[in-house]
Amino acid sequence: MSQQVPIVGRKRKATRDRIADAAAQLVGENGLAKTTIEHIAATAEIGRATFFRHFSSKEDAVAEGMTRRWLDLITTTIANQRPDLSAHDAVLCGFAELATGFSEMSDQIRDLAALTRSSPALSAWTLQIYVSYENAIAELVAPRLPDLRPDDPRPRLIGALAMASVRIALDDWLRHGGNLPERVQHALTSISVK
Repeated sequence: MSQQVPIVGRKRKATRDRIADAAAQLVGENGLAKTTIEHIAATAEIGRATFFRHFSSKEDAVAEGMTRRWLDLITTTIANQRPDLSAHDAVLCGFAELATGFSEMSDQIRDLAALTRSSPALSAWTLQIYVSYENAIAELVAPRLPDLRPDDPRPRLIGALAMASVRIALDDWLRHGGNLPERVQHALTSISVK
């Protein structure tokens, strides 16, 4: 019986991931307003009741699916930077590469950014997601830092500064428009941790 618990937990997580992935995919294709819980459930091949066992709203499912996709994309891009780049330059180049596909995703990013700022609960949840991004970036850049010690704050600082730059750029973009990738690059070049 003790072996069934992990299997049930894995199945539950797999179902939750499938729902979140379906939600992110549908919003990417159709936008947030045209994506319904019924569409998400059908794409994930589950019933409406199963959807609500995992998420309280379509917005929760969309936010989880989109943020997980972005985390995968950010970490893969930074991990693939040339090994001779400094930690800061690897982050800077990684985000510059991410900018290349921005025009196709700008509406999706705007919807997600507006969604995650639409309620105190989603805002708090989003801050937790940013922390997971920060930690992932820290793990990726740590090997690039000279004289790294076990208690060295530099990897986490680089991760935190990178995500703070993204958050500020997103806020400014939502308020004032313009070019989000340029705003992100400007914010990232304004910081430097050696």
